[in-house]
Amino acid sequence: MLKLYSFGPAANSMKPLLTLYEKGTAFEGHRLNPATFEHHSDWFKAINPRGQVPALVDGDKVITESTVICEYLEDEHPSAVALRPADSYGRAQMRIWTKWVDEYFCWCVSTIGWHRYVGNMVKALSDEEFEAKVAAIPVVEQKVKWRRAREGFPQDMLDEEMRKIAFSVKRLNDHLADNEWLAGGMFSLADICNFAIANGMHYGFAELVNEADTPHLLRWTAQINERPAVKKMFAEVPMEKLRPQD
Repeated sequence: MLKLYSFGPAANSMKPLLTLYEKGTAFEGHRLNPATFEHHSDWFKAINPRGQVPALVDGDKVITESTVICEYLEDEHPSAVALRPADSYGRAQMRIWTKWVDEYFCWCVSTIGWHRYVGNMVKALSDEEFEAKVAAIPVVEQKVKWRRAREGFPQDMLDEEMRKIAFSVKRLNDHLADNEWLAGGMFSLADICNFAIANGMHYGFAELVNEADTPHLLRWTAQINERPAVKKMFAEVPMEKLRPQD
């Protein structure tokens, strides 16, 4: 049986998780605890040497990178539910949106999330304890991000990321004003991958995502939340609650 290692139904971990639920594909879920740095433990790094989730194990194969996992599931584990347009142009449009969320939208939202939430996971540690945690992180860029989260991100960086978020939600809203779904006239991986980042932004970024400024984006997230697979996913795999920065 397929095994998915993730943090649960949020951000990049949600992408393959929701793909599996939408496809109705049987899998064994393993939810790691970011608060205990379980993804940096030796046992998990034996699965993914980068110490990052999500990771999919399919027999003797390990597939990493959230969007890549979603495409792999469509290729290797087809089901009655198709999550890619049937035509080449539709698939190309889908991949434009998945590429954009991976390279732009996800990153600006992630930085603010790290600033508000993740840094609190390590603020109580002594310098020695914190450095021991950092030493177990295999990716240099992640070491830098953890240190920034603990010390506090520079305000000019936070301001720039908020500018990017404002641009991102406007782009989504403008496109969804004329389209029910993001690509190919159907619910696809484009919607799953962007929903994984955009869902709940009307709480965390209410000044940017609200009925007055982004009604079409809110219509789209509400519509996705009403899908049976989405309801089932959230019911079976609750989201992790992290305390926001004071």
